[in-house]
Amino acid sequence: MWNDPRVSNGSRTGGPSSGAGPGVHFAASDGPSLGVEWEFALVDRQSRDLVNAASDLFAKVGERTGVEGGSPRLHKELLRNTVEVVTGVCGTVKEAIDDLRTTIDPLRKAADDLGVDLFAAGTHPFAQWDEQLLTPGPRYEELISRTQWWGRQMLIWGVHVHVGLRHTDHVMPVLSALLNQYPHLQALSASSPIWAGVDTGYASNRAMMFQQLPTAGLPFQFQTWREYEAYVASQLKTGVIENIDEIRWDIRPSPKLGTLEIRVCDGIPTTRELGAIVALTHCLVVDLEERLMAGERLPSLAPWDVQENKWRAARYGLDAWIIVDADSNERLLMDDLTDLLERLAPVAERLGCADELAAVAEIPQHGASYQRQRRVADSSGGDLVAVVDSVVRELEL
Repeated sequence: MWNDPRVSNGSRTGGPSSGAGPGVHFAASDGPSLGVEWEFALVDRQSRDLVNAASDLFAKVGERTGVEGGSPRLHKELLRNTVEVVTGVCGTVKEAIDDLRTTIDPLRKAADDLGVDLFAAGTHPFAQWDEQLLTPGPRYEELISRTQWWGRQMLIWGVHVHVGLRHTDHVMPVLSALLNQYPHLQALSASSPIWAGVDTGYASNRAMMFQQLPTAGLPFQFQTWREYEAYVASQLKTGVIENIDEIRWDIRPSPKLGTLEIRVCDGIPTTRELGAIVALTHCLVVDLEERLMAGERLPSLAPWDVQENKWRAARYGLDAWIIVDADSNERLLMDDLTDLLERLAPVAERLGCADELAAVAEIPQHGASYQRQRRVADSSGGDLVAVVDSVVRELEL
């Protein structure tokens, strides 16, 4: 989870916030702050299979940095084959990327000592789920106890982006409107075409896998914060969740941080692509909040159209046709993306990420990660070790 030293709790008894009344306290941000969480799988340098080396890696980072536990910017995840690198509270995309680089540099050096490489994609192309070890702890043990086979299958990695919102009442309208651009973010970041040795036919198999968990997948499109509070209260009362972080929506409020957390994206293999997609996300959220503050009624799609767009982007990636308005009109995703980038260019200028936003257009030019992985697999006669090699090489910091 993104680190924010300003806040201390996100419990359902947090009290009123920005006129929302008692319930879930949203620690509204002063401005459009930014935070990024980047998940990495750990792969053996020789076999290229996943390796359960997270604990050893944390210890080795601690030796190098002199910080017990490795680094406050490094987090454990469900499986011991995974590490997560997080930023602090940032003001710009450049600041967030530089923050990540500062943490990843000692992490890569420590990984070198262990014969391990960092792998940033949505899935690993040939690893087997039943060979992976759980990170010890009651939170993860309870998750697996409840979800069983589906929970054990979760060999998936992603990128989460937090953007600060200024007012509690902005959260739900911005969330619902942002779902219109869900397929753009998913298609651009899609990097999980191959699963357990088989090309799934999907650009993002991760998207299909993750939604099988309880409370995961697309969010409910509530109109008000009070509706969200009622949902959380019901989930807590019925034991569906024990704390609010167990709501695992693809886009969700992060009340204790005062952010909207966008969890749509697959693992992203390069810092240039990461900066581009973070910039797009930042601009989208800021633009929507500014339009809302100016009195505009934000556009939204019917839930069934949002669901269809998610499936189309997961299946077809950048080649998807998507539903673009409440009248069920359709458009090629790439055409819509071109217009979207042009419209957001002034927002990017104000946020200091014009270059990063412009780099979004490079992704389809060079091929998204799912396309690049398939090219390597095809050119190597189906050598999935070569696919892992290609993803590892792309991580240039």
